[in-house]
Amino acid sequence: MAKAAAAGHRVVLVTATRGEQGDPVPGVLADGEELATRRVQELHRSAEILGAERVELLGYEDSGMMGEPSNANPACFWQADVDEAAERLVAILRSVDVDVLTIYDDHGNYGHPDHIQIHRVGARAAELMALEHVFEATMNRDAILRSIREASDMFDDMDEADRPAIDENTDMGSPEEIITHALDISEYVGTKRDAMRAHASQIAETDFFLAMPDEAFASAFGTEWFIAHGKRRPADAPFGDDLFAALES
Repeated sequence: MAKAAAAGHRVVLVTATRGEQGDPVPGVLADGEELATRRVQELHRSAEILGAERVELLGYEDSGMMGEPSNANPACFWQADVDEAAERLVAILRSVDVDVLTIYDDHGNYGHPDHIQIHRVGARAAELMALEHVFEATMNRDAILRSIREASDMFDDMDEADRPAIDENTDMGSPEEIITHALDISEYVGTKRDAMRAHASQIAETDFFLAMPDEAFASAFGTEWFIAHGKRRPADAPFGDDLFAALES
């Protein structure tokens, strides 16, 4: 988002919920302060840091993590009628004359119900609008596995009992073969981290994302991965590096 805004594109951020089912960082909320209210404030601050021009909420309640009782809440996003939610999104997209839409991949990166629903609703909205340029934000599963193996090599000299557990059976993200675009956002990783820091009720300064060294953060998060919705990348083709390239050709 920061890279797109810096390039002169108008960035509009749409969220489905206010994140009210999350566990707040201890001691962050003031007495009587509601988490949902705080998170909306943090959302706007984060969007401002990223250069987003506008923030919109679809108006659903947070569904919580997959398998939790909150998934059954009839007002939560997971229970929303996809067509109805898509129409709400379409109204926003038409109001900004959208050119490019980004959504989550079909399993929401790591299985969060609201992320999965974003994929379904976003894809349906794009279908209703005949919107061609739709990209699914994902993580590169193969790159994650390579990093895990590299990290594993660092512990070769440690006693077996002292080595941290490293699980290569991750289902996070998507396999590299179906990813179509790799965006170098290394110039904006500082902005990205500041935007994360703005969500103080969700991410503590001691959390992994904020506590890791700058160089490690840049290495882990300096590339963003996308799948062009409904399209394939030939095995010998390079990754695309611009979500707006097709508009400019």
